Order: sequence, then C-alpha cells, then structure tokens
Amino acid sequence: MKTIVLKFGTSVLTQGSSKLNRPHMLEIVRQCATLHQQGYRIIIVTSGAVAAGRHYLNYPSLPATISSKQLLAAVGQSQLIQTWEQLFEIYDIKIGQILLTRADFEDRERFINARDTLMTLLENKIIPVINENDAVATAEIKVGDNDNLSALTAILAHADQLYLLTDQQGLFDCDPRSNPDAKLISVIEKITNETRAIAGGSVSGLGTGGMSTKITAADIATRSGIETIIAAGGRKNVIVDLANDVDIGTKFKVPNHAIDGRKQWLFAAPIAGKITVDQGAEQALTIQHKSLLPAGIQQIDGTFSRGEVIMLQNTNGKPLARGMVRYNSDALQQIKGQQSHKINDILGYEYGSVVIHCDDLVLL
Repeated sequence: MKTIVLKFGTSVLTQGSSKLNRPHMLEIVRQCATLHQQGYRIIIVTSGAVAAGRHYLNYPSLPATISSKQLLAAVGQSQLIQTWEQLFEIYDIKIGQILLTRADFEDRERFINARDTLMTLLENKIIPVINENDAVATAEIKVGDNDNLSALTAILAHADQLYLLTDQQGLFDCDPRSNPDAKLISVIEKITNETRAIAGGSVSGLGTGGMSTKITAADIATRSGIETIIAAGGRKNVIVDLANDVDIGTKFKVPNHAIDGRKQWLFAAPIAGKITVDQGAEQALTIQHKSLLPAGIQQIDGTFSRGEVIMLQNTNGKPLARGMVRYNSDALQQIKGQQSHKINDILGYEYGSVVIHCDDLVLL
C-alpha cells in the first residue's frame, strides 16, 4: 500500500482566518482516517504553530524579532499538536509528533536515525505529525519552509507520493490573481527554468511558503522518485480523490533517472561553500558522470571542512552539482589545478585521489 506525505500550509488549516479552523481540520482528519483504514501509510507535515500561538495568547503586540516568532511557535506547537490529537482520537487513531531542523537531515547518521523513528511509527500504525522545530531553530539550522520539509520527509519515508495542499488549485500558466484567463497546468513532465519563472510568491501572507517553494519541493521530491501534486486543500474530498488518482491539481512526474537513496540526503545539507570547475571538469561531471579531481578546480569560495556539502559551478557561475568534499577548503586551495598524484607531496597526507567522489555527488 502507498505511503503518502500530506503537507498542509497555514492558509489551509486556518482557511484564511487568523486561527486554526477546527471544522476544516476535522474534514482533513476524516479523509486521512479513511485512507488509514484502507491501509495507506499517512504522514502529515503541518504548518500553523505560530498562528495557533498568536490566537492562544490573544494576539499579543510583540516586536518583530526572531525570538517573538519562537515564542509564538513554542506556545502554539502544543496547541497545534493537541488539536490534531483530539481530532484523530475521534477515529481512534494515534499520532506521534516529530519536530525537526535541518541538522536532522544534513548529517547522514542523523538522517538515518530520523528515518528509523519515522518508519517505526508507521509500522505501528501511528500517524507521524511533523513540523519544523521553530522554537529553537536559528537561520543556520532551519529548513526554511514546510514545503521543503515535506519533500525531505517524503525522502526519509521512502514515500510514493507527496501532496502539497495549499490555497491554490495548482500551478497556472500565469498569475490567476491578475489574469482571469490563466489556465491550470495539469501535468509537469519536467521542472525547467520556465516552470520556476511562472511560480509566484505567497498569496495569503499567513505562511512562509509560496508557489516557488512548492516548485523547489517538487523538484527535490520527484528527482528522488516521489510523485508530487499541488492541489487545493479546501477542495471537497481532495485527499481521498488524489489517492484514487482523480485528475485534480498539478501533478509533477518522476523523471526517468531518479536519484538513489544514498545520495538523497545531499539535498538537505546546507551549502558550506562553492567550487568553480573548468570546462573539462564540467564535461566529466555532467556528461561522463565522473568524480571531481583537483586538476579541474579553478576557484574555492568559502571556508568548509572535510565531509561538508558544497556547490559546484562552472566558470559562468551556473550551478552544476552538490557534493560532499573529501578535503577542507584550506587543503583545496593548495591542491587546486594539480594532478592527483601530487596531493601527498603538497599536503603531506591524502584522502584519496578525488575531491568529490561521484557516489557523493548530485547533479543539478
């Protein structure tokens, strides 16, 4: 039976108001319960903690600081999870809360530990309810928005599908807010620069994610083998209909060559620096799918350690790939442009002949 990740934005859970809309959330739970009883493995990625906290504290006047938002998240997260728990209890379904930050994805060992927790909940027929840990997360360890968090969660769970449920019907060929002739795009075979160009910003102002973040999330998920659909969270029976392949929303197809599981965590890791490669290295990486050698490196930007993830770009600044480096930035400054057999002579040690192995590389 399929594993499905459901992401609910703040605008869906509040239905455009300033507080959680319990009747609508109950309708969401009813649909989840229907699929759960049929054997589907359901995972919820939920926004709404800050909105719930603001309502619970009677809309306090707070300074526009990170600590104020963290205060609201800390208070609201308990209110949010309690609401989900109470509504699922009506259907005698248990839930388990998981709060994550980017740090839980960026390290492979922590990635695997988080995956094991998630899979254990599913095996025991408990619905995981996931949110970013906004009460403690700083900018450096935030995933940033729950669209991308849901894509990373779908990778963790080896999900079959990801549903990004929002206040829009899907992706349109132009902005439907300003153009009444805008047409819904029902299927995206491949995400391109044109796809990203037609994605606008946040409509409601209630959440952190707009259509552009959903495109990014769809790109991460589909390249990892997970079909993704953007659809209206307020549509009647939307979740059950999507699970039964009813043609609604915008469906993003999985490309022919999905990324294998070992590399998927690289999507979550923060970029610690950049390496500019020459034309020969670019062709070796992108066409021949080879590892990066020091001879192909032209420039190092940033300070990073061995084992961190960096961005590879060509001489025009075009991003080519993400990869885990086997040498720190100081070492790379010394060996860039050199032949691999000289590494030990230059550094006095070596971690192999390649800077980034092709097994630790994800092409963009």
